[in-house]
Amino acid sequence: MSSKTKDKKMTGNSGFDPTRRSFLAAMATAAGVTLAPGVVLYGISRSSSANAAVSSEVRWGMLIDLGRCDNGCDDCVSACAKENGLRGFGRPETDAQWIRKVDIKNPETGYSKSLPVMCQHCENPPCVDVCPTGASFKRADGIVLVNKHTCIGCRYCMMACPYKARSFVHETLEDQKPHAPRGKGTVESCTLCVHRIDSDRQPACVEACSDTGGGAMLFGDLNDPESEISKRVANYASQQIRADLGLNPGVRYRNL
Repeated sequence: MSSKTKDKKMTGNSGFDPTRRSFLAAMATAAGVTLAPGVVLYGISRSSSANAAVSSEVRWGMLIDLGRCDNGCDDCVSACAKENGLRGFGRPETDAQWIRKVDIKNPETGYSKSLPVMCQHCENPPCVDVCPTGASFKRADGIVLVNKHTCIGCRYCMMACPYKARSFVHETLEDQKPHAPRGKGTVESCTLCVHRIDSDRQPACVEACSDTGGGAMLFGDLNDPESEISKRVANYASQQIRADLGLNPGVRYRNL
């Protein structure tokens, strides 16, 4: 859906009033201070000095080599939870998990593998297309995020995501990480550790995989032909999950 068509739907048949978004944002800002001391929710304007430098000349992505990914290793999952303050509430079916290990099996050969799956940070993200308030958005550098000020918890994005990569916050949250704001009644997913990227650091999962895992995760700029990730994507076969959908994910896999 083009942005022009989407704008018509928002202001036309749907009856959506753009001023309501401003109202919701203002109300969320006023209420946000009660979530956790120091927590500032993602804003669409992104006026900080780091975010002001975001450019479409860069497209952040990840290459995961399953030949180096141990089936029994979940260091990436643990690192993500620690970095972003994700805690279980004893209900695995609803607990937030921004990255998870998924078991797959070839029914013909019996070959099985466990692969990390997270938000794929698509070039054409369906979650953004279906969001009625614009809370789901894609930065110029390809990172897909959720603006908690304007998320109304409708969960349309969760239904639209073919990777089942989004979670809904059912619980009241405490002791949040200031760099990873969350809120009850909102949707969330992997941010590629955007706070780290904007500080010239690697995502927590990539760092953990390099330090204690098999070094299966490589992060970098897919638009830079001189970057290591671009060279490997160009020289070695890699796959996208559900490439048939034409979403062009920023996360690629080798030996899938």
